[in-house]
Amino acid sequence: MIRVGLFSQDCTLQPLLSSALGTEFQFFFEAKEDGVNRFLSEKNCHIMILDLNSNHDSLKERIACARRMIASDVAWVILADDGLRVTANELVRSGAFGYCRRPPSIRELRQVLRRAHEQALAKRQSQQELLRMDEIRDRDQMVGTSGAMLQVHHLIDCVADVDASVLITGDSGTGKELVARAIHNRGNRSGRPFVAVACGAIPETLIESELFGHEKGAYTGTVGSREGYLEQSRDGTLFLDEIGELSLFTQVKLLRVLQQREFSRLGSNRLIPLRSRLIFATHRNLAEMVAQGKFRQDLYYRINVMKIEIPSLQERMDDIAPIATHFLRHYGRIFQKPMEGIDPEAVMMLENYHWPGNVRELENVIQRAIILARGNTLRVENLPPNLRDEVRASGVEECAPGGSFERQLRDYKVRLAANAVRENHGNKTMAARSLSISRAYLHRLIRLADPGAMCEEEGLEVETT
Repeated sequence: MIRVGLFSQDCTLQPLLSSALGTEFQFFFEAKEDGVNRFLSEKNCHIMILDLNSNHDSLKERIACARRMIASDVAWVILADDGLRVTANELVRSGAFGYCRRPPSIRELRQVLRRAHEQALAKRQSQQELLRMDEIRDRDQMVGTSGAMLQVHHLIDCVADVDASVLITGDSGTGKELVARAIHNRGNRSGRPFVAVACGAIPETLIESELFGHEKGAYTGTVGSREGYLEQSRDGTLFLDEIGELSLFTQVKLLRVLQQREFSRLGSNRLIPLRSRLIFATHRNLAEMVAQGKFRQDLYYRINVMKIEIPSLQERMDDIAPIATHFLRHYGRIFQKPMEGIDPEAVMMLENYHWPGNVRELENVIQRAIILARGNTLRVENLPPNLRDEVRASGVEECAPGGSFERQLRDYKVRLAANAVRENHGNKTMAARSLSISRAYLHRLIRLADPGAMCEEEGLEVETT
């Protein structure tokens, strides 16, 4: 039934329209603006009809009311005679759905009301979908638009609605669980449970019981029956983090579940269908573990249907500032200490740090900085001393943005050289090889990192080995 609010001074109009239009429509009569506001706020109607002809004394008030409310989700239909056609058309141009002559043709009015209802319904559905997407993005908390992260987002969208096994790899702290949640939230299981399990945190003696559940008396100490994580996830998603920590014995059990799509609790012979989707993650190199006999090859192939590799934070330097700003706003609200932004010098220092702990380390740094900040802007002095010391020791923190193109290009080369040496633990030969430059050229760049030597070299060209 389509609920229609009638804003009119003519109390005889409601029963006439109700009788003529039939049970498809339910009419609510209201002669005052307060009542219309109540209809709109309580979402008690799908369409509002504005009767312009019922009382010319209140015409201006009703038109003013319609102009104030016409932008709402409710579709407005204007009812007016030929003398008020110009006014009715102006309201239509202002956002009303349509106009019907008064007295109305019942057939015409019925068609207009149906179309108005369809449009209002489509508008609400569109707004709900936008809200749903915003909620999904908020839940994902995946910030970053670098090329590497755009590829990750693309793979997430490709696999979200496909019930294939996904293996998420990446260093600790890169956000593997966030990717798993994004796959769950963007797919057709988004309204169902998401269960995350840290395999490395469960003792080997308990992992089988935790995954499959157990019946009363299954082993010493069991008081009652218990659902395992495979049951708790039901038609949702089970995320097994650090899958490389499972023993070979547990790997065999898990492989059988994936092959047969069913399992049983400890102490029971009753088979339970596997209804959840499984997503796996690890920071280890499973291929190497397979070669070493520490991970089953058949299980590796079973879980590695779609692989999503998350880049380290150092590989997505363009995302550092947006991620830091996201954490700044998030924890500013949590700590009840609203922050406006990050000082450019502090941003540059964050971007020049190598982040061994990845996004998790950046999150902790921002939390600490918010606590220490005295104003509403995060500054260099709020950053941890070890971070400041390391960046300054690299010789690139003093390179302020700006200057000539050649100067900025030279400073960038210096930064690359310093990072390469640090990543290769001081081995300059390996550092030069990683940058595809000669060892001699690497030494020249290292000398440039000394502020006293900055002006000695100009116009450097890359020398390949």
